[in-house]
Amino acid sequence: MATTGHSNNVINAKLVLLGDMGAGKSSLVLRFVKGQFLEFQESTIGAAFFSQTLALNDATVKFEIWDTAGQERYHSLAPMYYRGAAAAVIVYDITSNDSFERAKKWVVELQKQGNPNMVMALAGNKADLEDKRNVSADDARAYAEENGLYFIETSAKTAINVNDMFYEIARRLPRAQPVQNPNVVALSDGPTGQRSQTSSSCCS
Repeated sequence: MATTGHSNNVINAKLVLLGDMGAGKSSLVLRFVKGQFLEFQESTIGAAFFSQTLALNDATVKFEIWDTAGQERYHSLAPMYYRGAAAAVIVYDITSNDSFERAKKWVVELQKQGNPNMVMALAGNKADLEDKRNVSADDARAYAEENGLYFIETSAKTAINVNDMFYEIARRLPRAQPVQNPNVVALSDGPTGQRSQTSSSCCS
């Protein structure tokens, strides 16, 4: 769940990535946090943890990112990671209809059991493989709109839209409502668009 600090509007937000094995969840996180892409990414066991901080106009968002395993045998562990999450990225592979159908199941599960104020994004990954596309962007966008999701297509390999996706999620996180006090004057924020140094750690 997103929590807001008292100074400079710091938001600590738990974010979880869900999706089928091989959709590219780990690759998206690695691209976002470290600016790297590995052609052969080992499957995640259980979940991996990363952190990243973004500076926006009105807040500093500190993401606590849980990259969950896509294998079915780890499905029962997923609620432990998405419970209390402020945001979720449901990832599918644009070359795989099965991956897209699996993403829809995650959306239904989150709608039933997740945080009701959760910011949810539907990410069609591997956008660089246009010649192998099996899921149309129009179909995915229509599904996202019907379910109140933020939709975007990404490529962890080429970095297309990866940072944009996380920045948009950060912008959509709820802000704490300021206390109504006529004697307090709000000051403008500092420089915009600054990205902080990355930090990451991983656990097996």
